[in-house]
Amino acid sequence: MSEFRSILGKIIPFLGRIGADKKDTEEVRLQKALLVTGAFMFIFPGTLWGVLYFVLGDPLAGAIPFSYAIILSLSIVVFGITRRYHFFRSSLLVLVLLLPFTLMITLGGFVNSSGVILWSLLSPFGALLFDEPRRAPRWLLAYLGLVLLSGFIQPYMPNRHPLAPSVITFFFVMNIGTVSTIAIVLLGYFVRQRNIFQEKSETLLYNILPREIAAILRDDHRTIADHFSEASVLFADMVNFTPMSAEMSPVAMVDLLNEIFTHFDGLVEKYDLEKIKTVGDCYMVAAGVPRLRADHAQAIVRLALEMLDYVGSRSFNASRPVNFRIGINTGPVLAGVIGRKKFIYDLWGDAVNIASRMESHGSGGIIQITGATYERIRDEFICEPRGAIQIKGKGKMDVWYVTGTKDAVKSKASESAN
Repeated sequence: MSEFRSILGKIIPFLGRIGADKKDTEEVRLQKALLVTGAFMFIFPGTLWGVLYFVLGDPLAGAIPFSYAIILSLSIVVFGITRRYHFFRSSLLVLVLLLPFTLMITLGGFVNSSGVILWSLLSPFGALLFDEPRRAPRWLLAYLGLVLLSGFIQPYMPNRHPLAPSVITFFFVMNIGTVSTIAIVLLGYFVRQRNIFQEKSETLLYNILPREIAAILRDDHRTIADHFSEASVLFADMVNFTPMSAEMSPVAMVDLLNEIFTHFDGLVEKYDLEKIKTVGDCYMVAAGVPRLRADHAQAIVRLALEMLDYVGSRSFNASRPVNFRIGINTGPVLAGVIGRKKFIYDLWGDAVNIASRMESHGSGGIIQITGATYERIRDEFICEPRGAIQIKGKGKMDVWYVTGTKDAVKSKASESAN
């Protein structure tokens, strides 16, 4: 089964290039690939059925599926040249709907034709896959109308060339089995590809929003606004970003930020924190939102230390040495999503504003924290008092620098003793 899927996975993309257009969306490309594949899958049984009826002595009945195979082949060629997808799709659905009915009439009714009209069921099925779903009921009604008509005219159908019961049974098995196989193969591949597209969409959404928030937006569609009594917020900003932007090309500047922030993203994931946003060269992270955690301050300080270690240990392709200021604060925050387009999960409140001030009033290569954060981490981290600084809207505030972890100092002392 896996080998069959592998082969199908190679054949369908190849066939999908027939009639392909650069402007096609992924869904349209999938529909075209499956429709062309379905057309090729119809050609083989159409040819086989035609040959069998010729062998059984009914050239008129054999000419119908054989002509069907020829018309399908020409349609694929025309589609590859003109790329008129809507015309190709409509003509294929009409052929699939009407030709089995015509063959049934030629063979003398539903029973003698071994239920060949079952092939017409692929018309509404194909409309559901390849056309707008709202149009599929029309094709279904047309199919059901032909089925009712077949039942109505059955008593009046002449039995021109009666086939042996064993032959009729054989064709019943072939018709049912082939139609079922084509339907399952096309539907299975379509569902599998749609699942892949869905996974890509969800992955993209989860890269933009926290999983908990994305789930609410997807399922509940309610306004998202939550108050957290305590969380920690970090701002990191590149030193001398403005003069570097003037000295470096736009591509080089973006590549530099992408390299650094991509590594920061990995660290955020490592500590199970939440990246809120980047604005230019500013990188914002929160701990304790939307997932509550008691060690939010400790986790975000460890992140800050690793961020500075990474920047300090690397040699970047930049016009000046790369360095970051980092500010952290702890306190109550409001979190939520605003808007319907290009929305983000954002934080508001004094705690956020003060964290931003910690960064802007800091120095390169330094992690500056407030007293609220200091009270929660002082037993685990080495902190040096800077004194009081003037904070806009808050007056003077005592702040500290974080220089390392006490565990690291103990580890070095133990190694020295040994």
